[in-house]
Amino acid sequence: MRKSKAEKYLLAAIFLYLFIIIFPFIWVFLTSLKPESEIWGRRALRVFSDNMSFQHYQTLFRGNVLNALKNSLIISTITTVYVTIVASLAGYAIARLEFIGKKLMLLIILGTSMFPQMIVIGPIYRTFVRLGWTNSYFITLPYSMIALPISIFILVNHFSKIPKEMEESAVMDGASQFLTFYKIILPLALPGIFTAAIMTFIGVWNEFLLSLTLNTNAAYHTAPVAISFLRGQFEIFWGQVTAATVIVTIPTLLIVLLFQKQIISGITSGAVKE
Repeated sequence: MRKSKAEKYLLAAIFLYLFIIIFPFIWVFLTSLKPESEIWGRRALRVFSDNMSFQHYQTLFRGNVLNALKNSLIISTITTVYVTIVASLAGYAIARLEFIGKKLMLLIILGTSMFPQMIVIGPIYRTFVRLGWTNSYFITLPYSMIALPISIFILVNHFSKIPKEMEESAVMDGASQFLTFYKIILPLALPGIFTAAIMTFIGVWNEFLLSLTLNTNAAYHTAPVAISFLRGQFEIFWGQVTAATVIVTIPTLLIVLLFQKQIISGITSGAVKE
């Protein structure tokens, strides 16, 4: 009987926690359907409006949001592909090859990810101005620089968990080092690769500061930057902001829902020693 009560309390606590987490997203979505006049004042406290419509979404699609979404998709995809390839090769090399300063290199790689963007954005901006790379898709380069350390660290851990005997067997059968890596190691490390790729994509998709600084031209704005410009001289268009927030959240939400098994498998891989 006590166990049954304890389970009920636990379930109630879980549902309460989920409600607290999900409620802001529900409120943002409902707000995006309200007319601008009902977002402020006493009417704002009403969950549902009598005049709900998709007017704010229609206004967004007539503006720069579609182009911003395209830019975010291009930049996020290029960065994710590049980071995944480089991190896979680097992670495998660090996990398998023995060389002097190996642990120090891994510490340096991980340490570079701890620098705040505010520290590195100045030198990056000056370099981009001198090279003429502002307002372009070359922004994928600093994005890759920021995402690579964490991805390498994740993949080093996953490659280290794969038994070396599998590679030795392949080498004895005549397989080259690259063929062994491509045919045997990569398939076994897919959970970690998925995790690194998804984290990179989501991180780049939501990034704001670098995009705002390096791409000042509206034609190269990403979705988060485009949302920040949904304002007039004396007001912020909160209806459009909430609608744009919903639109920008959908891709990352779909990624998490579609690849949740891979994400969980990648995060928990190696957590239990066999």
